[in-house]
Order: sequence, then C-alpha cells, then structure tokens
Amino acid sequence: MRSAGNQPPRADPAEARGAQSRFTDFASLPGYDELRLQRTVADRMGLENPFFRVHDGRGGARTQIDGRTLINFSGYDYLGLNGHPEVAGAAKAAIDRYGISASASRVVAGERPIHRVLESALAGHYRADDAVVFVSGYATNVSVIAQLLGAKDLVVYDAAIHNSAVVGSVLSGASRRSFVHNDLDNLEQVLAGIRHKFERVLIVVEGLYSMDGDVPDLPRLIDIKKRFNAWLMVDEAHALGVLGRRGYGLFEHFDADPRDVDIWMGTLSKTLAACGGYIAGSSSLVDYIRCMVGAFVYSVGMPPVVAAAAAKALELMYREPERVATLQKNAAHFLDYAKSRKLDTGFAGGTAVTPVVVGDSLGAVILSQELNRRGVNVQPVIYPAVPPKSARLRFFVTAEHTQRDIETTLDIVAEEIARLPERVQALKALA
Repeated sequence: MRSAGNQPPRADPAEARGAQSRFTDFASLPGYDELRLQRTVADRMGLENPFFRVHDGRGGARTQIDGRTLINFSGYDYLGLNGHPEVAGAAKAAIDRYGISASASRVVAGERPIHRVLESALAGHYRADDAVVFVSGYATNVSVIAQLLGAKDLVVYDAAIHNSAVVGSVLSGASRRSFVHNDLDNLEQVLAGIRHKFERVLIVVEGLYSMDGDVPDLPRLIDIKKRFNAWLMVDEAHALGVLGRRGYGLFEHFDADPRDVDIWMGTLSKTLAACGGYIAGSSSLVDYIRCMVGAFVYSVGMPPVVAAAAAKALELMYREPERVATLQKNAAHFLDYAKSRKLDTGFAGGTAVTPVVVGDSLGAVILSQELNRRGVNVQPVIYPAVPPKSARLRFFVTAEHTQRDIETTLDIVAEEIARLPERVQALKALA
C-alpha cells in the first residue's frame, strides 16, 4: 500500500470548478469578451447602443421611440403595405377561421387553403411550376442550400451574399468559392478553373444587394450558368416590389424570362408585410424540398394568419402599381440628392436600398446617434457585417417617404458628417 506521504496532492475543489467553468460559463464563449469590451468602451464614450431600440407602434416612414416621433429609414416596408386595411383585414379573417398557429409541421398537421393560395400566387409570379413557403427567410436559404448540395459539389456565391447563403453552403459540405462583388468576369474565371472537378454547381446571387443597393447582370448570369452547366439561385428578398416597372423583381428589371433561373428565393417580411421565406422553381425541386428539407419537414407550418397577410400584400402590389412608381421616384431622388450633398453612396444604383458610407465603425455609430438626436432613425452597419473601413448608415427608402423627409434627412447627414472627424478623434482619446 502507498503511504499517505506518497499520495498525489488533492486538487483544490474551488480551483477545479474555476478551471471547468470556462467550458460551462456562457460568457466564456468565443467573441463574448470582445463584445463586452466594445460595450464598456461605448459606455465610457457616452455612446448609446443603436440596436434593439423599442418602437412604440408600427414603423413606417415615421416611427415613435421613447415617445418621440422620428423620420424612419430602418424598415423594409417598401410599399407601405404593413398595416394596410386590407392586409390587416385578411389577417383578422384568417385568425377567425384558422386560429393563430398551424400547430405542427404541414407534414403532420396538414395544409390550410391559404398556404396553397400563397404558394400558387408566388409560383405564378415567377412563371414557375410550384412554390413552397417557410416560417423563416434565413432558414430558407440555410436549409435549402444545405440539402441540395453535397461533398462532390460546389457553391459559388457573390462576396456580398447574405450570411444565410454562406451558412447553408458550409452545412452542405460542398466546396465553396466566392467571387468579387458583382464581377461576373471573376465568376467566369472561377468556374473555368474548377468547374470540371465537381458534379453539381450552384451559383448564388442577390436580386438587390441589401448592403450596397446594386443589382447583378441577370442576362449574363443566365448565360454563364448555361455554359457551365450550373444551377442559378437568385435571392429576391429586397428585389420584390422594388425592381422592374411593376415591382416584379430582377427578371422584370432586365425583361428576362424568370424560367431561366433555376431557384427563386425570397422573403415575405419586406414588400409582402409578413414573415417567412419562399422558394419557387420546378415541380421536382419543390417536391424534393417538401419531403427532404428539414426546416420545412420538421418545423411548424407557416401560421395561416401570416400566409393570408402576405397573399393580400402581393395582390395589392399588383392592383396598386402607383406604390411601386412612388417608391422608385423616391429612391432615385434619395440617390440624386445624396450625391448633390457630396455623400459617399458606394455602389448604390438608385433603388430602395442606399448606403451612406462612413468608413470607420465608430464614426458610423456616432453618426447614427446624432441623427437619432435630431429626429432621424437609421441604423449603422459596421464590421464584420461589412468589410473593414466600409462601415455605413443603411437607408431603406419606401413609398411612404416624402421629398421633404428625404431632403431634410440628407441635409442633417451632411452636416453631421462634416463634424464627424473631430468627434471621432475626441472619443477615441477617451477610450
């Protein structure tokens, strides 16, 4: 037997608990220390958190925050249909008929007629065989891309693509490549070099880029995908209701045949004043998604009330094209007036999404706070959501904004940007 003197020293229980806590304390997760440091520095500088502001009611061209009314450029309600009496009426009627929830996945709980109405309308919009709706736009991209591709395949996406497409590509197990934003020469170079190594290839772009407000060349993309025997997926989240003479989206903007795009993806939370995502395409694609994609098979079905609101909003977009015309007029005026005030609008093309590029992340946060103080609500977009030194304020223009809203806001932006270098320097000194 070992003598007591030969026993290994006993670990201090408190010390052991402390060592293990780095694996059980959520505050030890990667990145959380940096987040706390950022908040500490912001508090020291007297900067408010520009995110998660509580709005007192519906946020349209105006919104109420802490009892104050502000001009609002931080909402996706491009055609002003959120709260439209007919949209609200359709939602209330759906509640009376179906209740709130679908109660289970549509595989388990079955269909409701309004699901079919919405999906049929979306399929018809893109001249597609069929369409399917999901409860989350983010989950639509993640789950569909993850299911369609595998280890022998390749996903090629624009460098500015939404995070959901990137995450879906990672989960698919496919090889991944990005190409320079909106540089289709670079896309061709990538495909020419490696297409032969893979079985299926998916090209993913946005119809209207949510950070820059520019659009891809759809006819050329269609030509590229045909020559390289690839699928083309277009994320229409910000394009529907915004692009094209009637707001039909990217295909109408270029007068292209939507059937030349293999996968149309979009969201219901912007122009369509609801929530969720959709895929439109061939009957085999949609049938496969309904039976194989986890976010549809294992997730609760879209609440009928949400489907009813989206279907009515799409109907109103068709019936009231003047809303699209007003939006496009406002968007063009926003860009023209911003340029007249010498503001950096990046790649913006006069659509509903227009950034004002500041560069420095701290500067973007300060600018957002000063605009809030002066009666304008607009959010900063900072690194890592955008590349380093390209922080910006991102303005969402709607059909409800007036020319005065636009000019008053941009005059304030120009005034505050002129003061920004001195303020940034002073606050950095405090840090």
